[in-house]
Amino acid sequence: MAQLLWLGLSLLAAVQSSAVKNCHPGCHCEVESFGLFDSFSLTRVDCHGLGPTTTMPVPIPLDTTHLDLSSNAMGPLNDAMLAGPGYTTLVSLDLSSNGITKVSPNALSKLRYLETLDLSHNSLESLPPRSFSGLPLAEVDLSYNSFREFDMDVFAAKVNGDPVIVDLSHNHITTLSRGLHFGGIPLIQSLALTGNQLRSVPKLAGLPLRYLNLDANPIARIEKGCFAELKDLVHMSLSGLGELWEIQADSFKDLQSLQVLDLSGNPKLKTLTPAVFSGLGSLQELNLLNSGVTSLPSNMLSHLPNIKSIRLGEDIHCWRSQKQGQFHWQLGQVVHDEVLSCNAEGIVS
Repeated sequence: MAQLLWLGLSLLAAVQSSAVKNCHPGCHCEVESFGLFDSFSLTRVDCHGLGPTTTMPVPIPLDTTHLDLSSNAMGPLNDAMLAGPGYTTLVSLDLSSNGITKVSPNALSKLRYLETLDLSHNSLESLPPRSFSGLPLAEVDLSYNSFREFDMDVFAAKVNGDPVIVDLSHNHITTLSRGLHFGGIPLIQSLALTGNQLRSVPKLAGLPLRYLNLDANPIARIEKGCFAELKDLVHMSLSGLGELWEIQADSFKDLQSLQVLDLSGNPKLKTLTPAVFSGLGSLQELNLLNSGVTSLPSNMLSHLPNIKSIRLGEDIHCWRSQKQGQFHWQLGQVVHDEVLSCNAEGIVS
């Protein structure tokens, strides 16, 4: 029965692919329709794993928007490999797991609508300057490559006549993800730098980030001013920083919109003073699970007026609560004091 079902699905896929014009043998092409009376359509083409003997560029339908070319042992990516009918309309391109060692300066220049690019799991050590310039990139995945330095000249563009360069050089970059674009330069709203060799917080001042992930880096200290001008940041993860032992007072002071802060999995981080949380007026969730912090200062609430949940241990949760109030004779009302309460004794000091 299972074999019959598999055969039926295979035949259906073959029929769907054959119905799409210019679908390369070995690729799977699928048209997705949207809108009233299916007035809008896009073509997804899956050409992963065709083999090292495949000649690039692979012919694809003219209206292709999403193309998967992963696992094709492409080697160096030259100017001709992504040039041809159908490539200029691409919105998403997957080039992961291709053994790509180099990218020529103009290899991506024809992809003027490209928003998502996956170059993960390759052998890249560098990218040529301005290789992403002019592309409306929103998401770039460079994880699991061989970057020892990463020069943000690859994104260099001009806005209002002035050069704009985001500098994250001298790091083992793995991921640049979902963001916005303006004038050809990605204004990244979500940036993941997980699992690199960053020893300090990279300078990201001025980027309109809403999500930042610096997990699993050998960062030992979080210093005052390192998150300057990241006023739009809503979610930040600093988890699994095995060398982190200190967070200086006012380090998070500029993060006025931050709602979620993950400091879990940092065993060398033993104490947090109330001043560490200065400026975090919007913070709602704080995660300290599997960190070295075992107690919380009771007066930290003065810096966290909107905190709702603090996770300290596997089964230890703390929250804001109101202490039994007393009638205030001058105000003529009951005044309640807010305190930090936990479901375990001895946590609040």
